[in-house]
Amino acid sequence: MVERFWLGLRQLLVAVDQLAYILIAVPIYVVAGGPTPSADETISSRVGRAAIKGHRWGLILEAIIDRLFVLIGAAPEHCRRNVETAFLGCAPKP
Repeated sequence: MVERFWLGLRQLLVAVDQLAYILIAVPIYVVAGGPTPSADETISSRVGRAAIKGHRWGLILEAIIDRLFVLIGAAPEHCRRNVETAFLGCAPKP
């Protein structure tokens, strides 16, 4: 039962992350254009894609987000790992 709680909580946090991404990305999309934001993408995935493309803002945010995840015990390169899984259509492994 405890494991179900943590798995459920993780899914809830991913949903909040996706909502936050859309709340940030849609106004930018409306004003500046570019590709249509996907409601299935997380902030980490978008930042990882930008970092891979060499965008300065993506590289800066990637360093910050990755450092935060390492501090809480996650593996390094969180953003780039989430890009792969987002494009494969499967959720990242916990």
